[in-house]
Amino acid sequence: MKIAVFCGSSAGNEPQFLAATQALGQYFVQHGIDVVYGGGHVGLMGAIADSVLQAGGRVYGVMPKHLVDREIAHQGLTELTVVADMHERKAKMAAMADAFVALPGGAGTLEEIFEVWTWAQLGHHQKPCAFYNVDGFYDPLFAMIEKMTATGFLKAPYAEMLIRTADPKALVQAFAGYQPPQNKWG
Repeated sequence: MKIAVFCGSSAGNEPQFLAATQALGQYFVQHGIDVVYGGGHVGLMGAIADSVLQAGGRVYGVMPKHLVDREIAHQGLTELTVVADMHERKAKMAAMADAFVALPGGAGTLEEIFEVWTWAQLGHHQKPCAFYNVDGFYDPLFAMIEKMTATGFLKAPYAEMLIRTADPKALVQAFAGYQPPQNKWG
C-alpha cells in the first residue's frame, strides 16, 4: 500500500506534531506501507520522509521543478519525480497513492486533502481520505464540516467518509476496511 501524506513544510511550534509525524512514519514501515509525498526535506514533510527511510521503508517524492531549483528537494528518497507544476504534482501523487492522509499543516495541506476529498465525492476515485488529528489540531475543521452538513451544503455520507484519528493503528485499519459511500453526487 502507498499512502499519500500531505503535511506542513514547517514543523510547527509545538513538539508533539514532529513526534507524531515521526512515529507515524515508523508505524507505516512496520506495516509495509510506502509513503508518497511532496518531496521536500523541510518541516513535517522532511520528518515523515526521514522517519520512513531511517526505518528501512520506501518514500516517493513528487516535486515541481521550480521547488527543486530552490533546493528544498529531499536528496535521499527512494524516488523523486520532478514535474512541471503543482497541478501535475497533485495528479501524480493521486495516481500513485492508495489512500490520503493530512497531518498538521497550513493552507497547502488543506488544499491538497480537500482536492482529493472532493474528487472522491465526485466519483473520480474511491480511495480513503483521512485527517491525522494530532492533539486535536483538526477539531475546528471538523466542527466546520459538521456545520456544512447541518446547513445542507455537504451530504452526510461525504462528511462521514472522512477518517479522523490520531492513532496510527486506527488509521491503517480504517484504510484497510474502507468502503466508499454509495450515495452518488447530486
